[in-house]
Amino acid sequence: MPTACVMGMLTITNPEGMRPYMAAVPETIAEHGGRFLVRHMGEKLYTEGDPGPVSVVIEFPDAAAAMAWKSADNYKAILPMRLDNSEGPLVICDGVE
Repeated sequence: MPTACVMGMLTITNPEGMRPYMAAVPETIAEHGGRFLVRHMGEKLYTEGDPGPVSVVIEFPDAAAAMAWKSADNYKAILPMRLDNSEGPLVICDGVE
């Protein structure tokens, strides 16, 4: 079974409002077996297009774990902080075996 990844390319519109989310999200990820592969803010080495200054890639053991994380009460409780203080997509997709 392949892993699953969460990928985000975000622009933080309110850094102060985003701090509580950034502090709380790692625990919610770990509870579902996830781990950060990329958590980068700042200058990119190379881009095609404009991805936004924040890049995130999170690996989960499988799609079920990623979807459980997204649906967990403790993640849903902090999600408004991300939505209200940043812009950009977050995508969940299958990884490779």
